[in-house]
Amino acid sequence: MAADTRKRGTQEPERLAGQVERVVFHNQDSGFSVIKVKVRGEREPVTLVGAAAQISAGEEVEAVGHWRVDANYGRQFRAERIVSVPPTTEAGIERYLASGMVRGIGPHFAKVLVETFGSGIFDVIENSPERLATLRGIGPKRVERIVAGWEEQKKVREIMLFLHSHGIGTSRAVRIHRTYGAEAIALISENPYRLARDISGIGFKTADELAARLGIDPMSEIRARAGISWVLAKLADGGSCATPRRHLVREAAAMLAIPEQLVADAVEAEVADGAVIPAELRGEECLYLASLYRAEAGVAASVARLMAAARPPWREVDATAALAWLLSERRIELSASQSAALATALSSKVLVITGGPGVGKTTLVNSILAVLEQRRIRIALCAPTGRAARRMQEATGRTAKTIHRLLEFDPASFDFKHNRDNPLPCDLLVADEASMIDVSLANRLLAAVPDHAALLLVGDVDQLPSVGPGRVLADLIDSGMVPTVRLTEVFRQARESLIVTNAHLINGGFMPKKSPRGQESDFYAVAATTPEEIQQRLVRMVAERIPAHFGFDPISEVQVLTPMNRGGLGARALNDLLHERLNGTAKARLSRYGSSFAAGDKVIQLVNNYQRDVFNGDMGIVVGVDEEAGELEVDFDSRTVEYEAADLDELSLAYAISIHKSQGSEYPAVVIPLAMQHYAMLERRLLYTAVTRAKRLVVLIGENRAVAMAVKNVLVQDRLTGLRERLVSAGAR
Repeated sequence: MAADTRKRGTQEPERLAGQVERVVFHNQDSGFSVIKVKVRGEREPVTLVGAAAQISAGEEVEAVGHWRVDANYGRQFRAERIVSVPPTTEAGIERYLASGMVRGIGPHFAKVLVETFGSGIFDVIENSPERLATLRGIGPKRVERIVAGWEEQKKVREIMLFLHSHGIGTSRAVRIHRTYGAEAIALISENPYRLARDISGIGFKTADELAARLGIDPMSEIRARAGISWVLAKLADGGSCATPRRHLVREAAAMLAIPEQLVADAVEAEVADGAVIPAELRGEECLYLASLYRAEAGVAASVARLMAAARPPWREVDATAALAWLLSERRIELSASQSAALATALSSKVLVITGGPGVGKTTLVNSILAVLEQRRIRIALCAPTGRAARRMQEATGRTAKTIHRLLEFDPASFDFKHNRDNPLPCDLLVADEASMIDVSLANRLLAAVPDHAALLLVGDVDQLPSVGPGRVLADLIDSGMVPTVRLTEVFRQARESLIVTNAHLINGGFMPKKSPRGQESDFYAVAATTPEEIQQRLVRMVAERIPAHFGFDPISEVQVLTPMNRGGLGARALNDLLHERLNGTAKARLSRYGSSFAAGDKVIQLVNNYQRDVFNGDMGIVVGVDEEAGELEVDFDSRTVEYEAADLDELSLAYAISIHKSQGSEYPAVVIPLAMQHYAMLERRLLYTAVTRAKRLVVLIGENRAVAMAVKNVLVQDRLTGLRERLVSAGAR
């Protein structure tokens, strides 16, 4: 075997050319692809394996690599490089048009157009589009869409050819053209790393691969400087706002495979340009991305500004009289701890209310709002996600918005309308699920609160921190500078729920109680010993047992929450199984980036898209699929949003999602798989967060020792932030 490898290593690379018949697999993150290609001289399509940013059926490909025989999959061509070129044959053109590259044309009309006009179809679309209208089923509106789609393709054709030859796919070429216009090729050739900064969906790795193909020295300063921001952003994915300089230099040198001195010099250049900002944290020099530094400083400044006026914007309220009014007029009786909290709220300019499930946070907030509304106070309610905002609206009976919608994004300026210069028209801002607000969003929200207004943050600080960098709620509490009410008393009605009881047990480090055999409950633990058994029981539980016994709709009301995205019990694998089981018979489908979507599928938005007014974490149902036009319609809370095929990388199936993605949401029924294969993620706050997402039912399926490990394991995510110190410093002044 070793000799074989040495021999292959001395061979000249082979070349393969042919037409893409089918894309078997494509990983959007890595570009890894398995492609069936028709090659001259081969009776059957051959398997081409390699990295391609994007590839579509019908395209011509040229690949450089070697043939090999895989023990499991047989003969394959392993490509070191894959380049796609526009099709020239009628069959290739039909496949190309059918893939959705030109808006308004799908598989049916691709066939009709090629049958009618042959290989001259591109010329017809460009120079004689009126001829298209002579075909049955193609009216003026569709002709307009086809022409517009073709014009868009024509504008970026040169860019596409340039980028295709360097491994970048069609959809990203369109985005690049929209950003850079006619100067795209010149700008990218000068500095391909700008793509990672400017283009959504293109990261440093893709830009780095392009730079290598363009001949940019891997030891160049331009690469090192771009890599600094990438490494800092990667480290921020772990939640920290800053990184010690020595750690950054060491990590960047390893991740970029360059000398530490080159990294150190690049850091100095980035600091000089203001892209990276140094600051001392915990007695050590640390480095921030400029955006995170400004966000953290902005949060501290906003809190200090709001607390500068000691009195809230309403006239003094007698807490005793307010309690009597609540009891007589609203039939609300507060406990001693809630009564004390109400008094604090009525006299505070900024306040944090925290506590677990069943402790009366909602009752307290409703009481505060009811009392203050009598003072004709303008109140704004918000939460980080659409589900959290809707739940807040249901709980309070008052209008609540997502933070993004409250701040009103303006597509013209690509910024929020409400900010420090144009504050929100309110006297009191209440933000729920505050534990999941990261430092960047907190900065934008707090900056928009008027000087005179009061701020009330509500959340469970024991849940997982925000997905984005920072630990804003915890830092506000730990600073001691912001009045904080921690509710701990679990009320009788809540104690009757095993969901609430077990949530508090888990949070206290104790194993959850099991429901007595044969007795109705809202919390069930189902033992399973292998990942395969967990998979089988989970699919049956979601598709059959929960709908039959509890009446929940398996798609809209049952949510699987899993610790990880990858692996056999990760969100991706479980989504494939549940999609096939719950919606596998749907015929109309739109496939892109390795995913397939059909009407009826539950999906989740993966990134903020301000133009569409949908944001990371928003969940919806696919309500329409137009294979011909290459378009998808998704219903988000009774609002239909359209997606083109090129933008489907913004969506993912959502029958199963990660527990982190569930933050701020609540579901009628939650199913949680736990196994030792999740060991890297098994920790108390993760399980606690998952259990508290359920409103009426929790089913925990998995290995008992995995549950025990999660309950026992307290991973203190030591996020490096400077917000607490900034708040203390601002308060001291």
